Amino acid sequence: MSLLDPTARTARGAQLQGEVTGAPAPEAATLLDASWRDYVYAEVWSRPGLDLRSRFLISMSTAACAGDAAATQAYVRGALAKGEISLSELREAALHTAVYAGWSYGGVLDKAVTRAAGELGLAPVPYAPIRAQPWDPAVRLEEGRDSFLHNMKFGGPPPQTAYFEGGILNFVFGEMWNRPGLDQRARRWLTLVGVGNSSSNTPIRSHVWSAMASGNASREEMYEFVLQYAIHSGWPRASVMQSAIFEQAPRVEKGLPFEV
Repeated sequence: MSLLDPTARTARGAQLQGEVTGAPAPEAATLLDASWRDYVYAEVWSRPGLDLRSRFLISMSTAACAGDAAATQAYVRGALAKGEISLSELREAALHTAVYAGWSYGGVLDKAVTRAAGELGLAPVPYAPIRAQPWDPAVRLEEGRDSFLHNMKFGGPPPQTAYFEGGILNFVFGEMWNRPGLDQRARRWLTLVGVGNSSSNTPIRSHVWSAMASGNASREEMYEFVLQYAIHSGWPRASVMQSAIFEQAPRVEKGLPFEV
């Protein structure tokens, strides 16, 4: 049996903490501080099962949803400093987080982006408007239906309530998911964080199924997502997400459709 060296783990954690947050790791003054360095950074962030860009997206959105402005800003600063996520992509990420976690939590991420960009001396970036030209409401509704099917891999709800029509079909899928400023895989991680934090059964199960059915994430990547997600959202919420993956992964692999 080989032994693992705690001194080496601490050194690796301090190095990764500095890289991930874009600032030198401070000395650990408390047990909790040490656990960030020796477990969260040394062991979770060093795992090979998920790319660094994805870990940044998951962590900054879960930190924002926990209301942890300092951690959110640190992840944003690290992502920008390492060139993993651009400033314009981060603005899109804030909007996406707002939809699935609520505008207040999207605001936590958006403000963190502003502060981190200021720290790094980055100039503001322009953004494409939500919609630049007049539109036909019937066309936008049809675009929303098509986008829902494309992204979720099953049909969307009928436009029979304000939430279904004005929310899901017209804005979320008719406009936001169609924006070119952020790739589908990135949007998928942000969505999973939001629905996971909602503790709502149907959104969790449907988006877990869609993440794998779309090819955006493999079963193994979803397992890694759960561990990364647990850091800020907590082990109980992560266990719900893990159970949904256990349930939905075999269905995806057998080519079975999503069932409510």
